[in-house]
Amino acid sequence: MTTTPAPTAAPAGRPRGLLTTTCAVLLAAVLARPGWIPTAPGHLGSLTDTMLPWTALALPALLAAALLRRSRTALAAVALPLTLWLTAFGGTLADKSAPGGDLTVVSHNVNQDNPDPRDTARRLLAAHPDILALEELSPETAPAYERALAPAYRHHFLEGTVGVWSVHPLRDARSLPIMPWSRALRATAETPHGPLTVYVAHLPSVRVHPTAGFTTAARDAALRRLTTHIRTENAPRSLLVGDLNGSAGDRALRPLTSRFASAQETAGAGFGFTWPSGFPVVRIDQILVRGVRATSARTLPATRSDHLPVAATITF
Repeated sequence: MTTTPAPTAAPAGRPRGLLTTTCAVLLAAVLARPGWIPTAPGHLGSLTDTMLPWTALALPALLAAALLRRSRTALAAVALPLTLWLTAFGGTLADKSAPGGDLTVVSHNVNQDNPDPRDTARRLLAAHPDILALEELSPETAPAYERALAPAYRHHFLEGTVGVWSVHPLRDARSLPIMPWSRALRATAETPHGPLTVYVAHLPSVRVHPTAGFTTAARDAALRRLTTHIRTENAPRSLLVGDLNGSAGDRALRPLTSRFASAQETAGAGFGFTWPSGFPVVRIDQILVRGVRATSARTLPATRSDHLPVAATITF
């Protein structure tokens, strides 16, 4: 006669869902105190800051595991990171835009290998920006953008791989030496509401390396130089736009971002992820404001670039 073996019992003294409970508590600790994750080794802290919104993906898995184990303790533990995630990011999901605004700003990393600059310019013009900033221009593509944008903008300044176009006059336009080649500039737009200093920057790329971790040395060095320029000038009303190769929450960027407010965080709806354009997972393209207020912020439809354009309406 064949007998069916009885189900294996959990080891005596081990509560159901112990692993799920432990994982939930650890996730809650990361959400509550991400600063506890050390910067070294491998700039792990910056990587954690950047990817923190995506911890939401772990919550359904933990909830399913708790229900499968029929563990009230595990269910209660899962409620901790859920509550903390909603506290940290729930407001981000709400639409914080307001009607009105004095001018529209658009910024876009156009990709130096963009095969159709004219089409990209046409798509950006559809947003009717008063100020348009472009990053990752190349000697081959920059003239194409200048020709395509000339009918809409009487004023522009282009240096190296970055440029700014404005319907308002620009003065004191110059390159900012944050790297051996030009990847940042500043200009003052003389708007009807008063002068507005515009900084356009494209910080160096970061990589996730198997042994070196989150490699940010070049970005952080350029960031320090850019921060010094902005602090020295201390313009009362200013914008910082461009590809910062880091999220607004990345602790490494705080010496710079702490001087500004993120248009997306204060006047957008959702996270506004921008890269990669096919399936954005992080917002590294920023519009940051100081001395003025964003009334709306959004990403724009994809172009032939690997980044999505970003737009914001601001009021004085």
